[in-house]
Amino acid sequence: MAAMAASRHNPILRDAYRRLRDAGKKPIVAITALMRRLIVIANARLRDAYAQAAAN
Repeated sequence: MAAMAASRHNPILRDAYRRLRDAGKKPIVAITALMRRLIVIANARLRDAYAQAAAN
């Protein structure tokens, strides 16, 4: 559900979804790619938050 909402409301992920669909990917494949991208973004934010907390 988060990937579906992001594909509609987040401009960066919306463009990524449209690029995948324009490249001929099926909707479920494009949504799955967005799910993976959301996980990567979340992990990067956690990594940065922990690094910042450790520095303080």
